[in-house]
Amino acid sequence: MQNSIQLIKLENSDYNKKILIIGVFHGDEPQGEYFINSYLKNSPQSGVNSLYFIPRLNFNNVRQNFNGVDLNRNFPAKNWVLGEKNDYFGGYEPNSEYETQYLVKLIDENNFDAIITIHSPYKTVNYDGPAKDLARFISKILGYPVSSDIGYATPGSFGTYCGKERNIPTITIEIDENEDIELLNSKFADLFNRLKNDYI
Repeated sequence: MQNSIQLIKLENSDYNKKILIIGVFHGDEPQGEYFINSYLKNSPQSGVNSLYFIPRLNFNNVRQNFNGVDLNRNFPAKNWVLGEKNDYFGGYEPNSEYETQYLVKLIDENNFDAIITIHSPYKTVNYDGPAKDLARFISKILGYPVSSDIGYATPGSFGTYCGKERNIPTITIEIDENEDIELLNSKFADLFNRLKNDYI
């Protein structure tokens, strides 16, 4: 079963920065889709920067996609490994999944200045590549600590592939799933507005 990935663009013709924001890498972490769709429903179109949104990457309702692959272990990073077939299974080869291929192609075709993914539940702003300043910018808005290491190995991860190997500032926001969803929604609306208008 394969659903169509939706890419929504809030483009500024006087290009400054182009930022990609992705929700629901893991199907059991749906909050990002809610924040993105809520923002798109209520947001003004104007801004200094261009924002590209993928509300939902993974249409399954568990961590893995419909093929049983953890998309955040399937990227063609140098540290990809063939691992055990468990919740973190990265596929039988890197870049094997439709969702992974979609993102790799999208990134190949666009010169993104930053990429942000929304996960849960660790309450941190994790960064890969030259993204420390962006992580601090986001941290001030969400009130989350900044980290450069999530604390465990992530072979074939999106952050490694984009941030460390392609040198694109890459952020993984791990939200606090115990925080009130509407309070978080308000914070993410503020974040998206700031990214569109203030982040130069």
